[in-house]
Amino acid sequence: QVQLEESGGGLVQTGGSLRLSCKVSGGTFSSYGMGWFRQVPGQERDFVAAVNWRGDGQYYDGSVQGRFTMSRDNAKNMAFLQMNDLRPEDTAVYFCAAHRDGGSVHSHPGRYDYWGQGTPVTVSS
Repeated sequence: QVQLEESGGGLVQTGGSLRLSCKVSGGTFSSYGMGWFRQVPGQERDFVAAVNWRGDGQYYDGSVQGRFTMSRDNAKNMAFLQMNDLRPEDTAVYFCAAHRDGGSVHSHPGRYDYWGQGTPVTVSS
């Protein structure tokens, strides 16, 4: 059974930084494409960033381009989201997700096979 666990969320002021981590267990992490999504209560889950299995193919939503960087460490079965210059509109619960089409990057949540429980991020103004 594949399990994903996020960590690193918290409260930060506008302009600050956070680094989210996603630990994957129970599967072949190096074969998965990975993604980060975020969700505000009452709204849809939105795409943030994705990376292919090698880490050399990345894709970002325009709202985070240039501020967020996604990476992965296949030796540690982990993915990361470095978030800089945070804004109040970045406030959400952030979810890590994995899909078995590791050579591709996907932005639609329906393409993902496994999900974590989420970690909350709050950016104060």
